[in-house]
Amino acid sequence: MGAKTGLLVYADGDVPALLRQVGTADLDRTEALVRRLHPGRETARCEGSNLWDGVYPTEGTVYAASWPGVEVMGDQRVMIDRPSQLPDHMVAASTGRRLVLHAMHSVVDWLAFAVWEDGRLIRSLSLSPDSGIIENIGDPLPFERPYWAGDRPADIIPWPGEEDEPYALPFHPLELGEEALRTLCGFIQEGLPHPTDVDAEAITLYGFRVEDPHAPDPDEQAARLRTAAQALRPPRVYSLTPEGSLVECDGI
Repeated sequence: MGAKTGLLVYADGDVPALLRQVGTADLDRTEALVRRLHPGRETARCEGSNLWDGVYPTEGTVYAASWPGVEVMGDQRVMIDRPSQLPDHMVAASTGRRLVLHAMHSVVDWLAFAVWEDGRLIRSLSLSPDSGIIENIGDPLPFERPYWAGDRPADIIPWPGEEDEPYALPFHPLELGEEALRTLCGFIQEGLPHPTDVDAEAITLYGFRVEDPHAPDPDEQAARLRTAAQALRPPRVYSLTPEGSLVECDGI
């Protein structure tokens, strides 16, 4: 599995049903959404994407679209360990609506998702095999129950020497992640699509560069790191004598 997501969806009802009806998003509404969700940051248009590719933009890039009744945004900034700590202004933007957060990263088998209704958190889950269950708020949603019941065990080929070690969780987070993405948003990243899935590749998202005007210039930051590295003295290497003392080695 190689899926990665950092996705927020605001909707007036069932997200999959609304996404099946969308056409071309309104650019002005979309830019207003991005500015509202990133207060104090500078925003500039850039090349866009689509809903399938745009759920995991490069750092500093946001893909978004706003239609009547539903709005989506792909942004690495929402990939937080504890979804309940999503910034207040992002939650406040969901007043009177449903808000879905979906985030996963295949490198570490991490999944997080959450659902708010009218600004009230009703479900949040975040877990990975290395960290265990990071956050588990609210009752499991219906699509989760087979996983917690042990009906969807992780099918993992262990590394050599680890054959006797079971997978750290009762299911694979990315498998539940795809189930959550399909149920909550109507499409998947990996696996066989269903005939009723949203055609995420056909939904165009606008692109924006969103940057902190007070952040250090990347080129200046890199130059300072190079200068600091050049100022470092050569490494000093020591060896341990039979008597147990350290002696600096010459010529290394």
